[in-house]
Amino acid sequence: MQPLMPLLRGVSRSFYLTLSILPEELRPGICAAYLLARASDTVADTQVVPREKRLSLLREMRQGRTGSVRELAQGQALPAERELLERLDECTRLKDSFPAPDRALIDTLLDTIVAGQIFDLERFSGGLQALCDDAELDRYTYMVAGCVGEFWTRMCVLHLPELRSWDAQAMCRLGVRFGKGLQLVNVLRDMPRDLRIGRCYLPVRDPERLLDPASFESIRGRYSAWLDAAAGHLQAGWEYTMAYPPSLWRLRLACAWPILLGLKTIARLRSGNPLDPSHVIMVPQWETNLMLLRSVLACRLDGLFTRQFEAALTRSAAPR
Repeated sequence: MQPLMPLLRGVSRSFYLTLSILPEELRPGICAAYLLARASDTVADTQVVPREKRLSLLREMRQGRTGSVRELAQGQALPAERELLERLDECTRLKDSFPAPDRALIDTLLDTIVAGQIFDLERFSGGLQALCDDAELDRYTYMVAGCVGEFWTRMCVLHLPELRSWDAQAMCRLGVRFGKGLQLVNVLRDMPRDLRIGRCYLPVRDPERLLDPASFESIRGRYSAWLDAAAGHLQAGWEYTMAYPPSLWRLRLACAWPILLGLKTIARLRSGNPLDPSHVIMVPQWETNLMLLRSVLACRLDGLFTRQFEAALTRSAAPR
């Protein structure tokens, strides 16, 4: 795993912080899964080959064949993504070195994520289109993120004796909601950019009108409801986080950080016009650093840690 750590740092950006704090028992499997999922995401997003070629490559990846993917490496603008594709076989060998239960969990996760990427490319095949309804949005958020919560839970139960008494099914359900919440925040935050590349992940009629920020009033109520839904999923994510005993404080932090940042993002999306491409939604670094410090100090104290979450949840709520 160690030779791949610089590569992991280069392609994982903010998620690297979460990965680096994981317990040693979990780190290799989750890092390998992340690198392989990140590679398929790079294939799905690359513009150096036509959409049909990308679909073909993703279908090959679902079948465990990655040889053709390396051909895309030289066309990547980001050096880290180029290196990731060049070293994809190394990532696959790492995954294949794990015991069978770990490999099975990683393969199931990757199959679902790549299915989501294929769905994305097929669903948005020409012109600006929107998802059909909330059920399709829910399915999409499961395929690209909710399934990660399920995978994460099963890996924890598999490797950590402290969690052998967990009700795995119930915890997987919470983990799925956790992942869906994070992805729904991304969808709501990234609307201006996604609309301009032909994707509207929110089920609205006539998505073309949303290219005009002045049209936000026509969806304000529904947009607020989607923010509420995201916050509700993150509340389930906090229930999930607090199910880890204080002794597993590393896992508490790994889960709490994206939840707290997600709630801060929701709070910022409540103000201004989220359809305005000039209105960049980003939590300032100083605020992130303060959140990290407070959470590190509080994570082993249930009451103090929960108060930090509740304060963030309150700030994210719609004004009454």
